[in-house]
Amino acid sequence: MPDRPILIAGGGIGGLAAALGLARKGFRSIVLEQAPELGEIGAGIQIGPNAFHAFDWLGVGDAARAKAVYIDHLVLMDAVRDERIAAIPLDEPFRRRFKNPYAVVHRADLHMVLLDACRTSDLIELRTRSSVERYEQDGESVTVTLGDGGRLTGSALVGADGLRSKVRAQVVGDAQPRVSGHTTFRSVIPTEQMPEDLRWNAATLWAGPKCHIVHYPLKGGKVFNLVVTCHNDAAEAVAGVPVTKEVVYEGFAHIADRPKQIIERGENWKLWVLCDRDPTPDWVDGRVVLLGDAAHPMLQYLAQGACMALEDAVNLSHHMAETDGKLDAAFAAYNRDRFARTGRVQLNSRLMGEYVYHPAGGQAALRNAVLGNSSREQHYDRVAWLYGVTGLGDAI
Repeated sequence: MPDRPILIAGGGIGGLAAALGLARKGFRSIVLEQAPELGEIGAGIQIGPNAFHAFDWLGVGDAARAKAVYIDHLVLMDAVRDERIAAIPLDEPFRRRFKNPYAVVHRADLHMVLLDACRTSDLIELRTRSSVERYEQDGESVTVTLGDGGRLTGSALVGADGLRSKVRAQVVGDAQPRVSGHTTFRSVIPTEQMPEDLRWNAATLWAGPKCHIVHYPLKGGKVFNLVVTCHNDAAEAVAGVPVTKEVVYEGFAHIADRPKQIIERGENWKLWVLCDRDPTPDWVDGRVVLLGDAAHPMLQYLAQGACMALEDAVNLSHHMAETDGKLDAAFAAYNRDRFARTGRVQLNSRLMGEYVYHPAGGQAALRNAVLGNSSREQHYDRVAWLYGVTGLGDAI
């Protein structure tokens, strides 16, 4: 075991999961979060069976399940024709096939499950107001410089500090994230404000030309999460900017009236311009390694950002234990295991946005024909590569 603790830059879902996984294998860590308190912004996220496998491995499966809303279907609607294309059942045959459920959960609730587990561990120290600005290493340790000028030394550094990771800037040295040109607007409303005929216990996608709308219940069905996205060629990355309903409407004038109601019912809309990066194979610099969005930021179209970070945490912790803490071997094995899988998710997320969420004309008609005429098993077969594998690469 290393003499010094492992430093983890970032106290989000990926960073906390990494700390928890390492602690379960006997490794000490210090989580360094730049915010004044540990918490998560945002609203709902979708959790596939692969994430539940990670929760179980991390020892928080029951707690995560207690916070989740178990939806009945993944529903695909044609937003222009106001017609159902497909509804993928998430009932017992799905759970039997993938050995776990599909659910939705509030991001803050999921973060709290991991945070509570970390707080009970004697091997995890949590520090706030501690942004990691840069690192240096000498072959035996890593020293980070914090935003307040302080310095801290550990045996290794895990960069879990998100899309604009300062750790990644040193490890990879690449440019700014790729701006996708897709703008997302988010809102959460009480269930009684949702149009009554749309209060489905489902994760529903209304797909239209260069736009889509997603909605699903959260908080035990008390609220609905609303996420609407348009491909408007936005050139500048912005995050969490309040906007008016009129601004949201601009990308959705061409869709049917019923899905438009969702925009009308939304309140306190905020805007994000989506960014990602191309896959990069090198996540390791000596005693420093990347995890989650710092390693492989992706668009939202496979709903796998948090799921991949959880898988990363499982895999890294596993290899640290398998190698008795030998960092060179552990980090190399982790990088090898995770690069191809996360890269596939990154690129397929882009393709899903283009060919399932936002197509028009003949491409949209082809989507409707293929997905609308698929059997339950055909739908399941298409996602088996994603949901049918654990963070250790084992088939379920």
